[in-house]
Amino acid sequence: MKFFCHPTAIVESEDIGSETRIWAFAHVMKKAVIGRGCNIGDHSFIESGARIGDGVVVKNGVSIWSGVTLEDHVFVGPNAVFTNDLFPRARVYHAEEVATLVREGASIGANATIRCGVAIGRWAMVGAGSVVTHDVPDFVLVYGVPACPQGWVCACGNPLDSLPPRQGSASCDCGRSYSLLDGRLTEDRPFPPPSDIRVIT
Repeated sequence: MKFFCHPTAIVESEDIGSETRIWAFAHVMKKAVIGRGCNIGDHSFIESGARIGDGVVVKNGVSIWSGVTLEDHVFVGPNAVFTNDLFPRARVYHAEEVATLVREGASIGANATIRCGVAIGRWAMVGAGSVVTHDVPDFVLVYGVPACPQGWVCACGNPLDSLPPRQGSASCDCGRSYSLLDGRLTEDRPFPPPSDIRVIT
């Protein structure tokens, strides 16, 4: 195997990237897709049809259901919850699950709940314990029940406190800079994803 699998994990999928680590008591079902360099924490469950990109971190106790897609460099905190059925009943099966998309670099805090059918934008951040019921734009920090926009965050994770509400610009200590126009934040120039290992002082 090109990936690490703890002896107590159950791994049925053949579509797992190199250097991925799957830890104790995790279960990855057949036809689940996991990219390169991922970390799948203890007691996680990855259902058939779930898709996980490269460099993704899934912490302990998270279930990724069919219809959920995590793009590259996503972070999912411990015991975060995804769903794939808007009207669940026991032994009632729908023809298709409701898709959920977490875009590149987004972070989801511990114990957050993500309602199916939403898209969480690139490098967005969901606070711990939040309940996400609507789409989250790129680089937006949301938290609360239901989760509401509370500010902007850099791709490195630092808050961008100097941004005005609708239009302006901001830079981060990491060197990235952003422009805000009509409530939409974009990078001034493309940057590579943050390093997998960072030291914050």
